[in-house]
Amino acid sequence: MGASGTVQGAGFVSVSIDRSAPGAGEAGQGWRVISQASEKGSAAHNEDISGAAGSCAWIVDGSAFFSGAARTTEELEGAWLVRRIDAVLRANPPEDLSFAAWAAGLERQLQQDYAALGEGHPERGAGEGPSAVLGLIRLRRHGDACRIEGAVIVASGGIGGNPELVRRAWPVERLGSPPERMLSGVPHHVDGLMIGHAEAVGARPINGDRMWHYTEGIANWDPIWPNHGIRILPGPSSLWFDADGNRMPAPCLPGFDSLATLQHICKLGHSYSWFVTTQKIVKKEFALSGSEQNPDLTGRDIALLLRSRLGRSAPPPVEAFKSKGRDFVVAETLEELVAGMNRIGDRPIDPAHLRVQIEARDRELDNPFAKDAQIVALRQARGYLGDRFMRTAPPHRILDARAGPLIAVRLNILTRKSLGGLETDLNSQALARSGALIPGLYACGEAAGFGGGGYHGYNALEGTFLGGCIFSGRKAGRAA
Repeated sequence: MGASGTVQGAGFVSVSIDRSAPGAGEAGQGWRVISQASEKGSAAHNEDISGAAGSCAWIVDGSAFFSGAARTTEELEGAWLVRRIDAVLRANPPEDLSFAAWAAGLERQLQQDYAALGEGHPERGAGEGPSAVLGLIRLRRHGDACRIEGAVIVASGGIGGNPELVRRAWPVERLGSPPERMLSGVPHHVDGLMIGHAEAVGARPINGDRMWHYTEGIANWDPIWPNHGIRILPGPSSLWFDADGNRMPAPCLPGFDSLATLQHICKLGHSYSWFVTTQKIVKKEFALSGSEQNPDLTGRDIALLLRSRLGRSAPPPVEAFKSKGRDFVVAETLEELVAGMNRIGDRPIDPAHLRVQIEARDRELDNPFAKDAQIVALRQARGYLGDRFMRTAPPHRILDARAGPLIAVRLNILTRKSLGGLETDLNSQALARSGALIPGLYACGEAAGFGGGGYHGYNALEGTFLGGCIFSGRKAGRAA
């Protein structure tokens, strides 16, 4: 069966299946595949798709099909598409089935094929998982033939796995210079490349300087991806110091204002900060991000939850980081603790200076009218039964040996969320720079700034991100 491609316009790929006079050979031989593909910046022209598909608007498995990227070293994506449809037509000739039944079967088959398309792709680096980019197939009647229309949903996440792109988009005036070292809070394949590929065919990314990174990152001692960082979700009691050993001012307190703390650290020119705390606080107040760090919650195991959260030690994943993590220092005395901090930090801390600040905080515990903002917040948190029972340690002096040992944690900047992305309408369809809709191209989730290209402001509210993913994904799925 022959196939010829028509390259025209900009936007999307469609594949028409036209019925010509049946041949005398095998079943389905009378059906001919015609592919239409867009090529950026070129005049319309015809070209055999088995040779080169041009720069096409299909986005498949995270590779740049726009540049005619090959599925294998010998075969182009467009040629693979035509070959696969031919195979389905031969196996299930449309004349043997009703159009609705045949179309539904072909659509299911092609969706399954696209889901597996990335396996063994030559452009895929070792260890990278499949991209969350969906190539959707829709079949419609078109005269006496049926037409398969391709729609692309970019759902590949933001740029948090690509430190170079994070630094390039970093809002220096607002947050200060980007830190020299950052951990990656998202997998390596969340690299922002799909946003760039969509931009190359006319989509418009906006609000790139809006980002949400965390300041409580620790290097994963058992990493799943390169430079893998885990976030500590702290309770209110640990003391927070900058890299020079100065106590952080309010609202830069554990569990308070993430972006204010990020701004404070970066404008100091630091790449990290410190928690100074006790075993008694760590046991009750340290939680870790990531499903693998919370087997009691993800496994819905109430007995394990009670044992791990109310036992004599911290939850097992926290204890593992305490003993194996490169960012933890454990010591019996403050002088030993500071010596360990200076071994792993690159800015020396004076133990006497640290002691003065810790003792000043400890004295405030004896004052029922304390004006220390952190002590006030700690007492307020203990007023809520849930926090008192599960999340907030009983107030105590940091230097009380009975609460020890002392623990210092080096906290790194952890890349995470992109609040800007591809601009879309309310149906999650991508917009060009002119404001026109791009046929067949949609974006949702973090790739679209959690919806529309960034519906959050610069100071997004923690806990509001999932809703935008659900809404934009639902709209894209229905519209595509």
